[in-house]
Amino acid sequence: MGLCLTFTSVASVAASTACAGGSPWQGNCSVSNDGSQVDIGGSANQPGSGGYGNGDAGGSQGDGESSGSSSGGTGSTDHAAPAEECPIVGCRGNYTVVTYPDVTIEDLASFVPARPSLGGEPAGFGVVGTPTNIVAGASTHTLTGPLLGWDVTVRFRPAGYVFDYGDGSGARTTTGGATWASLGLPQFSPTSTSHVYRERGTYTVSLTLQYSADVDFGSGWRPVPGYVNAPAPPYTLEVLEVRTALVDRTCAENPTGPGC
Repeated sequence: MGLCLTFTSVASVAASTACAGGSPWQGNCSVSNDGSQVDIGGSANQPGSGGYGNGDAGGSQGDGESSGSSSGGTGSTDHAAPAEECPIVGCRGNYTVVTYPDVTIEDLASFVPARPSLGGEPAGFGVVGTPTNIVAGASTHTLTGPLLGWDVTVRFRPAGYVFDYGDGSGARTTTGGATWASLGLPQFSPTSTSHVYRERGTYTVSLTLQYSADVDFGSGWRPVPGYVNAPAPPYTLEVLEVRTALVDRTCAENPTGPGC
């Protein structure tokens, strides 16, 4: 009795998010945000090739000869083998044909946004009890990288500025601030990002910029949940006290004078 051919295939597992919208992507894609960068993964299926057994493709043919004797004489009789019934096409004895599963190609691209700038005015110092203007710089920018032969673009947009002023206080703003000159203000004027220190000393200001991210696979922008955080280089300043004294000469004339 022959063994019928069986055909098996393995389906590939789709990723969590399928690329759509008429883009050139024919596989699957996934986007994740770990808080410091955007990771974009892609997978594409390549059809496999069929396998086969190299047995005799034809059926087997046999003949039989039987002889016997009877009271009527001797002779030979041919017996045809009965046709074997097989409901599945391809009965070939001990052979099995298997189609190989599709091959999945996976790739990963990581995108890290630019670090913001951080500074202050007056440059490098402040005065106790008066506003010190802290200014951060950042802008919307895009990064492009290859993924499975296609260019994927990530856009980073400044969304929040989280300041730590180094004296135990902080603030979150939606702007990085601006200089007094660009705002048309005199020195030591309060601004949306200024801070007043109450004691003299050396302070280190830190900033974490929160970027909103969008990704484009070629069919339009799609938002990435959450923020991508980018730290700024720290800014150190010396906070001084200002005291008024009546003197007869300037500090240039008398460097050891009061307040010099």
